[in-house]
Amino acid sequence: MTTPFNLDEAFRRKFPSSAKLFKRALNCFPSGVTHDARYLRPFPVYVERAQGSKKWDVDGNELIDYWVGHGALLLGHQRPEVIEAVHAQLAKGTHYGACHELEIEWAEQVQKLMPSIERIRFTSSGTEATLMAVRLARAFTGRPKMVKFAGHFHGWQDHLAMAVHPPYDDHETVGMVREVVADTLVLPPNDIKAVTKALKAGDVAGVILEPSGGGFGDIPTREGFLQELRAATQKHGAVLIFDEVVTGFRWAPGGAQEFYGVTPDLTTLAKILAGGLPGGAVGGREDIMARLAFADTTPLAKDDPTWNQTKKISHPGTFNANPLSAAAGIATLKIVAKGEAIRKASEAAAAIRKGYNEAIDKRKLAWCAFGSASEFKVLMNHGCKRRKACDFRVCDYDWRKLKGNDPKLVRALRCAMLLGGCDIPHGGRGLTSSAHSATDVQRTVAAFDAALDMLKKAGLV
Repeated sequence: MTTPFNLDEAFRRKFPSSAKLFKRALNCFPSGVTHDARYLRPFPVYVERAQGSKKWDVDGNELIDYWVGHGALLLGHQRPEVIEAVHAQLAKGTHYGACHELEIEWAEQVQKLMPSIERIRFTSSGTEATLMAVRLARAFTGRPKMVKFAGHFHGWQDHLAMAVHPPYDDHETVGMVREVVADTLVLPPNDIKAVTKALKAGDVAGVILEPSGGGFGDIPTREGFLQELRAATQKHGAVLIFDEVVTGFRWAPGGAQEFYGVTPDLTTLAKILAGGLPGGAVGGREDIMARLAFADTTPLAKDDPTWNQTKKISHPGTFNANPLSAAAGIATLKIVAKGEAIRKASEAAAAIRKGYNEAIDKRKLAWCAFGSASEFKVLMNHGCKRRKACDFRVCDYDWRKLKGNDPKLVRALRCAMLLGGCDIPHGGRGLTSSAHSATDVQRTVAAFDAALDMLKKAGLV
C-alpha cells in the first residue's frame, strides 16, 4: 500500500526557522499572529526581505509573492521611485504634528485620478475610512440605517463587520453592541429589488459595497447592478459609498468607478493610496464632506442659517496624512496615473487564471479559476454546469457558494504552493503587481500544477 504524501512533514522540512519563530510568537500574540489572514497551520512562514515580485523567508527560500502587501503594492516591493521618495522624506522628519505641503500634493493626485472626490480626509487605515464614511452618511442625511451586502468586507469596525463569511448569519458579531448591529441592514448581493424595498422606508442613510464584488470579487458584481444602485440611491436620497480600499488605483487609474463608469457619492481608499505604507482616506462630494469642516470655512454655513459647529463631525487622528505615507503615496500615484503598471498587473493575473484552469481541466476537477483586473481566485468543488465560462457576473450560480471553500483544502493548497515557491493567500487567490514577469507566471502555474498532484497524493482531491 502506498503511503499518502505527508504535506505537514514536507512543510516542516522546508521552513524549519519559521517553525522556531512561531513558537516564540505564541508567547506574544493570540494564536501567534498579528493579522487573521496570516494564520496558517502548522505555522506561518516568516519573511526576512522582499524585492520586486519576490520575498525571501528566514531560511533563504525564494517565494513569488501574491499578497503584495495585502494588495498595497501594485508596483511590487521596493519600487525605486517610491523608496527614493520615502528616503528623502525620512531625512526631513517622520511626523510633524502639523500641516505640510505633501498632504496637499497627495490629495491633488487623488483628485486628478478620481474626479468624484471633491474633498478628501486622510486616515490611517481602510477600516478608519469606512468608519468615517458611515458617520458622514448618517450626519448628512440625518438617517440611522446603513445597507451593506452579504459577503462584502469593509474592515473590522462594528457597523459593517457582520455577514462577511458563510453562513452569513450573526456569528461575526461577537463583542458588538446589539443596537449598533441592528441599524445595519444586510442584503443579498446584486439584488436591486431588496435594495429598493429597503430604501423606500426612508430611514437608510447610505449603501456601501465593494464595487467589484464581495471579498474583492469573490462574489462578483452582476453586470448593470452598479448602475441600478446609483439610480436607486439618488431617487431615495441615500449616500452611495464605494469601498475602493482594494480596487482603488488597481482596476483602473481612477479605480472601479472609472472601470465601471459609475460615480459614487463617497469613496473609501487605502492600500495602493499610500504606496505600501499605512494610510487611508475617505473622499467625495463637497456638501457631504463639509460635515468635517469648521463652520467659518464652509460656504454651506452661509446658505444654511441652522448650520453651527454642532453639525461638524470631530475627526482627529495622530497619523492622518503622515508625511512618509504621503511621500510614498505621491510617488506611487504618479506612476499609476500612466496606466502601464495596471496593464502589466492585469495581464499577469489573466495569464495565471488561464494556466490554473488548464491544470484544473487536465484533471477534470470541479474547480475553476476566475477573477478580473489584477486578481485571481480559485473556487473548489462547486459543481457549476457552466464551469468553462468562469464569469459569475453574468450567470445565475448561487452566490452563497462563491465563498467558503473547504478549509482543509484551502490550508493544504496554500502549504503546497509555498512548497512550490509561491506565497499565495488562502484558497489559491492572489493579487498581482507590475513587477510580476512572464517567468513568474510560468513558475506559478507550474507550482499550482504540482500542488494539485500533492493534494492528490495526500488523498485530498
